[in-house]
Order: sequence, then structure tokens, then C-alpha cells
Amino acid sequence: MASTGFRERLRQGPVLADGAMGTLLYGQGLPIDSCFNALNLTDPARIAGVHRAYIEAGAEVIKTNTFDANRFKLAAHGLASEVAALNHAGAELVRRAADTTAAPHDVYVAGSIGPLGVQLEPVGRVRARAVFDAFRAQIAALVEAGVDLLLFETFALLDEITEAVRAARAVSADIPIVAQVTFTRDGRLLLGESPQQAARTLAALDVDVIGANCGSGPAQVMRAVERMRGAAPGAVYSAMPNAGWPEHVGGRVMYAAAPDYFAEYALAFVGAGVTLVGGCCGTTPAHIAAMRAALDHPDAYLESSPPIAVREAAALPASPEEPTRLARALDAGRFMITVEVAPPKGIMPERVIAGARMLVEAGADFINIADSPMARMRMSPWAVAHLLQEAVGVEAILHFPTRGRNLLRIQGDLLAAHALGVRNLFIVMGDPTRIGDYPDAADAYDVAPSGLVRLVKCNLNAGADQAGNSIGTPTSFVAGCALNMGAPDPAHEIRVLKKKIDAGADFALTQPVYDPAAVRRFFDAYAEAEGRPLDLPVLVGLLPLYNARHARFLHHEVPGITIPDALMQRMVAAEARGADAGASEGVKIACEIVAGLKAIAGVRGLYVMPAFGRYNLAAEIIDCVRERDGA
Repeated sequence: MASTGFRERLRQGPVLADGAMGTLLYGQGLPIDSCFNALNLTDPARIAGVHRAYIEAGAEVIKTNTFDANRFKLAAHGLASEVAALNHAGAELVRRAADTTAAPHDVYVAGSIGPLGVQLEPVGRVRARAVFDAFRAQIAALVEAGVDLLLFETFALLDEITEAVRAARAVSADIPIVAQVTFTRDGRLLLGESPQQAARTLAALDVDVIGANCGSGPAQVMRAVERMRGAAPGAVYSAMPNAGWPEHVGGRVMYAAAPDYFAEYALAFVGAGVTLVGGCCGTTPAHIAAMRAALDHPDAYLESSPPIAVREAAALPASPEEPTRLARALDAGRFMITVEVAPPKGIMPERVIAGARMLVEAGADFINIADSPMARMRMSPWAVAHLLQEAVGVEAILHFPTRGRNLLRIQGDLLAAHALGVRNLFIVMGDPTRIGDYPDAADAYDVAPSGLVRLVKCNLNAGADQAGNSIGTPTSFVAGCALNMGAPDPAHEIRVLKKKIDAGADFALTQPVYDPAAVRRFFDAYAEAEGRPLDLPVLVGLLPLYNARHARFLHHEVPGITIPDALMQRMVAAEARGADAGASEGVKIACEIVAGLKAIAGVRGLYVMPAFGRYNLAAEIIDCVRERDGA
């Protein structure tokens, strides 16, 4: 039992934590993909031996072998029901090792808690409540077992560590908490946040220590912590780096940073204002012993070792791309028209190219390329977008559904599109496969639309993939999102839209609208809910009715579309006048809707969706708009 409380110990000077657990277990021959946490029950002597080695090396803070002991990660090993038992045993093993090992210092039992291994909304599909409950179950077991502090480590998502701390405070209002994040090789968190942003978020939580761990080695962690301290100078800091970047040598995972190097960095960290130091992956009792010696006898190390020069991380290369025409139009605030075309069913794109050329000549500013509309098989839309841009000279807006794509394919497809010069995206969920040509096709998705907007804007446009790996030159995508202004639950639609805006959306395209008053009501509802007007550029959807049958289908079978009775009656009456009268009446109605929309301040343009490939009807609507504009 420690004679001094952990918070008091922090005030007395630098505190040394232990190093890696998994590295030592792997070095003993255990498979790297085995459940190390299960050893708390199946081989407790092995785990206790590691703890004793670190105590003998001079570590004061000993982490429990519970990093992965949450229900999500344990479920992969069939141990989801053992959360309480494994965490309780993990704490008991540290306490037992401390009681049976002679040490000239107090030993503090740190309940180790890592990420859940799942993705939290909006990036993933796991709800915040499930994340909170999983953390709370693990933390409750650790606190009940009597840990001295909770140590959150290797978190790459600020939303997740925020939920973890909330869960901790729901279990205990006063237990000390250390909250650490890990940065990619490019010095950012997984979704692109900088060390400064991370520090401000962590410092606002109810924790005692904030810092960084893991990473690519001491130098990178030093850079991150220095930037964090600049943004939140009043916080207490920790630093627990990996022993360099892991390398595969002879079938084994090896780390290059030697104990002496860590000894030097222990002093460098303390000199930079860090209070709690230790090691992460690749570090051993030898590393911790060297750090202990340096902290106890700093003069000897400073005399024998040259000072460490911390080199600033190279800035990410700026994108050489000029802003797209769409980006410039959005910035200029002018009224825009984009028209949707569907890719061909086969390999001949000539009809689509001809239609796009006619639309541009009529005055369309951009062409939207649908991706498998109504879940029907079509040519890849990025090929069509590239062909149109090359053949017609118009910028395309590529529809990019998340449905049916995993994270690997999403990122590969986006990079391919960018390489082909397609940089305007419309990010949507996509139509479910059950309504299309292949109802049994895979329909899963790894990321929600708001999460994909964030990935594009915060990761790819910052030069990193979703895992934080550098992609070299950043992309320069413009990202649009979907909006249903006639949603039956406006409050829910506003919350979803706010997530997309917070993720970085540049504009929104709406579902088809047949009542301008509904658009005005949505703008008013948004302003009331958020306390300010909606400032995201909105291009309102316009799908000209073709005949009465088409109108009835949209009204009764397409979610989110409502045809007012008066318009339905007009289409029925027009159809009675002749086969072509319905389409003409549809264009007339569309022009009337446009007049109503242009009187609404928040409407920045039109998104025209011609039914049945009748691009000539879209051209007539464009003519009507341009005639009203005096163009």
C-alpha cells in the first residue's frame, strides 16, 4: 500500500512508470495474437513475474495487464463474460507483486485501459452509449479491486477517450486519472487533430494528467508533448513512448531504441515539463532501470551524454492543386445549377457524354455522376466523371456512397478518383442493395456518411489515411453531404446535418422538393435549434415530374418525397390531354418551384435530377432559370 497518495506524489517531482507487458510476453514465446489478458487467470505467475521485474527496475507506477480487457476485445477470444474477473485479477496481481518485492519506493497500481477496438459513431457504427457501458464495466472492476489510479493509454480518437473518462467519473468521482493519446507518424490523431487540439480537449476533461504514449519513439512523443504543453500549459503531463518504430526481423517484431537512449530521453522529458514518464511497446525492465538511474543521478548522465536535439517534424507538403471550380463558386456565393446523369449500363459512354455536353451548353455549371442509382448495376461513376471532364470540360461531382464499401476500398477508390482529376464529392449512404438488381449483394459499410466526410476533410486532405499513415501529398477534395428538408423528424435531420457540418462538409444537396415552403420551414427550424442561420451552401433537389404515374410512384414509394395534392391533380389533368403533356406540365411545375426557391435566402443553387434520362427536360428548366436571371 502506497504511503503517499498518487496526487501528492505527482507534486513531489518526476514519477517513473513501467514499460511494455506484451513485448515481454511475446519475447517469452507467446503468439502475438493470443489473449494476453487471459493470463491473469490462466498463468498468473507469469504476469506477476513481469510486474516484479519492473518494480525491481525502479518503476513506481505499475500498469495492470488489462489493456484489452473490455467486452469488445475479449469477445474475439470468447471471453466477453470475463471482463470483471480478468480486470479484478489484473489489479490483484500488481498488488501481490508489490507486496512481495523489496522496493525503496511506493508502488502505485494503475488500472490500464485501452481503446475498445471498435469505431464510435460517426466514424463507425457503435453508439456512444455502448462505448460508455463497455468502459464502465471494465473500470468498475478495476476500482472495486482497489487500483490507485486509472491510466487510459493509446487512444487515437478524442470522442472515445472522452467517453472513457465520463465512464470513469460515473464509477468514481475522485480516483486519479491519466489520459494519454497516441499520434500517427505524421504527428496527428487518427482523424487529423493536432497535438494542440488534443491537449485542449484532454485538459477540459476531469483528469489529473494528460499526455502521449506509444507512437514511433521518444523523439516523436517529445514533439507531440511540447506542442500539447504550448496549447495547455497548466496541465500535468505524461510521456510513455515506444522503443522506436517496430520492425520485422527474422519473423520477429523488434524495436531499435536502446535503454541508454531512453535514459537520456527521461531527462529530456522532465526538462520539457513532463512529470510522469515511462515506456510503451518495445520497452523492457532494462529500459526502465536506465531511466531510473538517469532520474536518480541526472548530473552523471548530463555530463556523459550530449543533449538531445529535438527536431521539428517536417510540415506536410501543401497540395499543389488549385481549388476546384465548385470550391470557387461556393466561396463566391453565386447561384449554381448541377444536373445528375446516370452512368451507362454497358461500356459505351457516348450517350452520357452527349447529354452532358448538351446540359453544359444549356447553362449547367456542374454534372453530378450517380453511383449505381436504385442499386442497379452501372459503370463505375469515377470513370464517367473522368471521361466527362476530359471530353466536355465540365467539372463533375462524384456520388460516393459508403454502403457496400469497407475502409480499404473507400480510401483506394478516393485516391483513384483524385488521381483521375475528380475532386468534388457528394457523400451519401447509398441505396440498399435489396431494392436493386442484386438483392443478395453485400450491403455492409464501415463508416457513416458524416464519418466519411471527416475522413476526407481531416485525413486525406491533411495527407494521411484513416490509420494515420502518410499518403504523401494531401488530397484536395470538396465534400458535399445529403439533406432531406422534408424529413418527418426535422429535429433528427438537423442533428445529423450538424454532425456533417462539424465533420467539414462544404455543401449539401437535398432530396427532391415540391413545396418551397418546406424549405423555408427547415431553414427556420435549423436557426431556432442552433441559435443561428444555416450557413452551409444548400443546392435544392429538383426532380421534374414526367407523368401522373411517375408522380404517384414518387409520392407513395420513395421515402422523403411528398407530392402536394394540387400538383398531383395537375399531373393527372395534364396526362388526360395527351402523352407529352405530362412532361411539359412537369417542367412548368419545376420552373414555378424554382421561382419560389430563389426567394429563399439560404438556397444557393439547384440539383436537377431528370427522370428516365430525359436530359432535354433538365435543359428546359435550366433555360427557365437563366431566362429569369437575365443570362
